[in-house]
Amino acid sequence: MKATARAHTNIALIKYWGKRDEQLFLPMNNSISITLDQFYTTTSVTFQDDLASDVFVLDGVELGGAEQNKISTFLDLVRKTTKHHGYAVVESSNNVPTAAGFASSASGFAALAAASTKALGYEISDAGLSILARQGSGSACRSIYGGFVEWHMGEKNDGTDSFATQLLSEEDWQLSIISVMVEAKQKKVLSREGMKRTVETSPFYDGWLASLEPDLLATRAAIANRTFEQLGTVLERNAMKMHATTLGANPPFMYWMSSTIEVMQAVQELREDGIQAYFTIDAGPNVKVICQPADERVVMDRLKQLMCVKDLFLCHPGPGIHYLTT
Repeated sequence: MKATARAHTNIALIKYWGKRDEQLFLPMNNSISITLDQFYTTTSVTFQDDLASDVFVLDGVELGGAEQNKISTFLDLVRKTTKHHGYAVVESSNNVPTAAGFASSASGFAALAAASTKALGYEISDAGLSILARQGSGSACRSIYGGFVEWHMGEKNDGTDSFATQLLSEEDWQLSIISVMVEAKQKKVLSREGMKRTVETSPFYDGWLASLEPDLLATRAAIANRTFEQLGTVLERNAMKMHATTLGANPPFMYWMSSTIEVMQAVQELREDGIQAYFTIDAGPNVKVICQPADERVVMDRLKQLMCVKDLFLCHPGPGIHYLTT
């Protein structure tokens, strides 16, 4: 019993920041993302009767310890869902530049959810697959779909109403997403820790939550109507507000570096010169710049001139889960 699936990573336009349930990965707010064409994880899952435990191979290297335990814990969810009790060999390869701030967990767990259920011949809806992937990594639920995607926070304690849906396919609106790498070192405050600290201690967090509904409404409208300036204005504002919450945490922390601010200022100068470009920043120092395809070359050329920029990666909206023959 074997299947291979590929899932692409995504970048949040309206941020997921904070959990209401740490175990089930239930978010405090809805989020909206773009799935990216260039970066993905390919995973094969083979269930074998002769195995005494799960085996995890990443990029050709068999891993044990914490990494293997994460995979087995997730496969336990699959086994519980499908009523299958056998172990599996999981072989994954990442085409994700993690140094540039693209986490592979979203594409990784989306691909694992898809391949493992497919290998067992288990029929599951896209919403069900999204719920399953979410329990490996929150943002993985958005990588089930291509294009523009919204993750609904849900209200139920068991998480059965917390899943993603597609707002617009990858073919319906072409945009350019440029990842600007200014730092390749691992951040000092990991996303999970940063979320938890912010939710529990930042006096700014309630303001963040209160401001989200207008951002979500404006973003949905911008995507539906393909109004780029509106989309860019909202996504940039949303990112700034998310990062402001970390300054009020106890102890306070900041993901930005001086080079982060330099890139932000360069994007603002592009707009002053009549080029529509906007930035967003996840929980790290690297910047993602969103522009229209007609402007991507001039934006990249301008960013290359910055001494702080170590590398640039160009993406466009990409596909959702798809299965490969092996």
